[in-house]
Amino acid sequence: MFTQLASSIVMAFQSLIGNKMRAMLTMLGIIIGVGSVITLTAIGQGASKAVTDRINSMGTNLIQVDPGPSNYGGISSGAGGSVHITEKDVEALKRSPLLSSVAPWVDTRGQVIGQGANWSTRIGGSTPAGLKIRNYVVEFGTVFTDDDAANGTKVCILGKTVVTNLFGDADPLGATIRIKQVPFTVIGVLKEKGSNSYGQDQDDIIIGPLATVQKKLMGTTWLNDIFASAVTEKNTTAAMADVTRIMREQHRLLPSDDNDFRVRSQVEMAATAQQSTDTLSLLLRSAAIIALLVGGIGIMNIMLVSVTERTREIGIRKSIGAKSLNILFQFMTEALTLSLIGGIIGIFAGFGASYIVSNQNGWSLIISPSAVALAFSAATAVGLFFGYYPAHKAAKLNPIEALRQE
Repeated sequence: MFTQLASSIVMAFQSLIGNKMRAMLTMLGIIIGVGSVITLTAIGQGASKAVTDRINSMGTNLIQVDPGPSNYGGISSGAGGSVHITEKDVEALKRSPLLSSVAPWVDTRGQVIGQGANWSTRIGGSTPAGLKIRNYVVEFGTVFTDDDAANGTKVCILGKTVVTNLFGDADPLGATIRIKQVPFTVIGVLKEKGSNSYGQDQDDIIIGPLATVQKKLMGTTWLNDIFASAVTEKNTTAAMADVTRIMREQHRLLPSDDNDFRVRSQVEMAATAQQSTDTLSLLLRSAAIIALLVGGIGIMNIMLVSVTERTREIGIRKSIGAKSLNILFQFMTEALTLSLIGGIIGIFAGFGASYIVSNQNGWSLIISPSAVALAFSAATAVGLFFGYYPAHKAAKLNPIEALRQE
């Protein structure tokens, strides 16, 4: 049996070497299919990890409360259309045993001038707890204090994008910038975070003390958001329910009244993002499977041509004692050899393409062994499945009729 297998493999390679161009074109479909399975799986997993990392960068166990829609005369203004979030709500939420930290947040946009340059950016106002909840880390300098947040001290912390556009490579610490014509002293620079799950640049921001931004830049008394952190990730859902209960009590809503606020969590964002990436991965894998099937059809087509070209050879082999099983085994070996060589080349092609895509998008290169095993197994199955019919046709040839072929 081993001798027959070795002989069949040698003959298969001799047949492929004798028709190099045809063999290469036949394997191309398998190479593309296997490479696609590995590359597209890596893209899906890399994208999923990138989205997860971006969501995690928004803060650990994050819960966000923002204004809900207002309703006047049966007309809804949409989310954020009412002003129902105040610092009294923050103080009430701080009493929840399911929350480890709660912080107010205000948000606006404005033109910033510094070092002879100007830049339009987002300006946030909060307390030191707000930076911690949202995972903003000061890389250089210091964080403003709770007293600064309460008293309206004109200091601020810059994101990396703002630093680059205002100061270039210069050190911004201690410099004075003007935000909406109000002078601020730069006391810190935030560690880079990158984009969030919505594609928003989280480094294009200036964060100052709550009262400073709220009163001197916005001229308001209300909040845009409340950010809170659940005690543990496992109790995030329970914490959200408690936040909803407290907010309804604060706003004196009747059981029949709709919430005039929204409560969202990092868990919900992660679940939505994961569902999207899973759907994307499924579609990508489906495309790769189609490519493999096309490659399999190419193998079957070329093997049928090979059977037709070698009909006389088959007749001679049968006339000198070769059995139908030997002929079947020979052609199956050739089909499988084509498929396996194509699969091996496809694996290397998949690794290369995955590296290029990951490098261009700044994703982690994730190639799971299961994806490689799946791709190689699929290539083997394709070779066996699509090689059987031509091999069976060759094995069933009548030796007398085969010898008559020119």
